[in-house]
Amino acid sequence: MSQITMTGATVEEAVTAALTKLQISQEKAEVTVIDEGKKGFLGLIGGRPAKVTVSKKKDAIEEVDRYLKDVTRHMGLEIQTNVKKDGKIVTFQLESEKIALLIGKRGQTLNSLQYLAQLVANQHAAQFLTIILDAENYRQRRQETLEHLAKKMADQAVRSNRPVKLEPMPSYERKIIHNALSGRRDIETNSEGVEPHRYLMIQSKRKLK
Repeated sequence: MSQITMTGATVEEAVTAALTKLQISQEKAEVTVIDEGKKGFLGLIGGRPAKVTVSKKKDAIEEVDRYLKDVTRHMGLEIQTNVKKDGKIVTFQLESEKIALLIGKRGQTLNSLQYLAQLVANQHAAQFLTIILDAENYRQRRQETLEHLAKKMADQAVRSNRPVKLEPMPSYERKIIHNALSGRRDIETNSEGVEPHRYLMIQSKRKLK
């Protein structure tokens, strides 16, 4: 049960009764007052009770979990999730018998799901949350790949003295590239384009001839 309508002598009493029935605190509830009630003459004649509807607030993490399981089911995948929250960062570890399909080529399927999950989360969250989807430690392996790619492409940009454009990637992956090259004085990195197709440009700081 996620919603209930209750009556009481006062609005406060009706709300308290509803919260007890739903087994939630007031912070996790949305209250709609249908009728504030009216005290009768001498407390007896012509009065009517207060009436309220109380609903459970949607939890962003629960909504994301439900969304992920629904959308992957339509993809022909059954997944299990393990959720870890660290401040504003929420990581979903996904498990499936068809893990390769879930990750996709260069993580494209996983990244697309992550982008959509991010939208779902912030429709319901009181504060902005960063959603990360991972599967079989893919993110760690991807980070190592990106760090190697960053060095290779930076060297190419310097050697050719021409800008190098990388493939579109999520903001946190672009950040990995930025961080990997932050100590280099011979190149600069800039993000260009529009999400979810935003990409990085690596350019030598030498003047073009």
